[in-house]
Amino acid sequence: MESLWKLLYLLEPAPITLIVTAVAVTFGSAFRALNYEKEMERNRDLSEASITLDRSQALMIPVMSSCSLLLMFYLFSSVSQLLTAFTAIASVSSLFFCLSPHVAYLKSQFGLTDPYVSRCCSKSFTRIQALLLLACIGTVAAWLVSGHWILNNLLGISICIAFVSHVRLPNIKICAMLLVCLFVYDIFWVFFSERFFGANVMVSVATQQASNPVHTVANSLSLPGSQLITKKLELPVKIVFPRDLLGGAVSGGNGSDFMMLGLGDMAIPAMLLALVLSFDHRKIRDSVNLLDINSSKGHKYIWYALAGYAIGLVTALAAGVLTHSPQPALLYLVPSTLGPIVVISWLRKELMELWEGNILDPNEKAHQTEV
Repeated sequence: MESLWKLLYLLEPAPITLIVTAVAVTFGSAFRALNYEKEMERNRDLSEASITLDRSQALMIPVMSSCSLLLMFYLFSSVSQLLTAFTAIASVSSLFFCLSPHVAYLKSQFGLTDPYVSRCCSKSFTRIQALLLLACIGTVAAWLVSGHWILNNLLGISICIAFVSHVRLPNIKICAMLLVCLFVYDIFWVFFSERFFGANVMVSVATQQASNPVHTVANSLSLPGSQLITKKLELPVKIVFPRDLLGGAVSGGNGSDFMMLGLGDMAIPAMLLALVLSFDHRKIRDSVNLLDINSSKGHKYIWYALAGYAIGLVTALAAGVLTHSPQPALLYLVPSTLGPIVVISWLRKELMELWEGNILDPNEKAHQTEV
């Protein structure tokens, strides 16, 4: 009975906000990936084509993730400023990618003229795109100065959406291989890494804060206001919410003051959602939007996967509350998302179609169109 009372914590603002945000980001990432795929098919812009993982690439992801985790575990203090600089650049690019469609929509709605102003890296920039790029740079600069958790989340969400849009899975076979490997990866680094490395590697890396290169430069130059720049930063590789959400939290606070969820725990399930959403789209052969999905006959795989993700996330948080210890989220998210898709597709006699897949690489699609 006492355990059930502990679970009431999940009804507090911070856990609810975390769950709603994660579910919305996961679905939004899959939806943006589908729209991006359609944009690339329509424009045949091969320079922006996404990467479709093959078997060897999928197997390398857990290996490379493990190497990166160990590198940050042992050398984080040495490379943290470099990581911050790299993350800032990636954040500008990701934020620009996420906001561009909305800006283009507003431009078309209001009939705004938008002349080309320059070319950079073989890409033409219009005036509005240039202003958007400046706004993205300003947002990242504000994060570097303040380290505020809301800006951290905004950048992390944009990185997640951009990753899912550009890195794709061709079929459920490769997807299952990747998810199972990451399932084992997450369990090992959370539950067993302390036996081999003397500390919980995953938790140690997740809770470390990076040195802020902006503060270092400003302090070394004795610039006015340097004391207002945060010394430490939470890198946007996770979303964080203050446990006392309504009371807020100061930037640079202790990691125990925040609830957190890694970007991988949103991006990896979102790749599965993007795969089944694309499958649903091919089934109805129509432009996909929320109204189309709701009005189409039958239940789409995307809704089973999304519901499974929500259930798995709640289960992971509940396990963390009951055990008072960090949990490998993929331990719960992999069965709750992949399981329903496999079972339901088997019952519908569509498992083999999903298993082998028929999603062509954008290069192949363009080649076929030319032929």
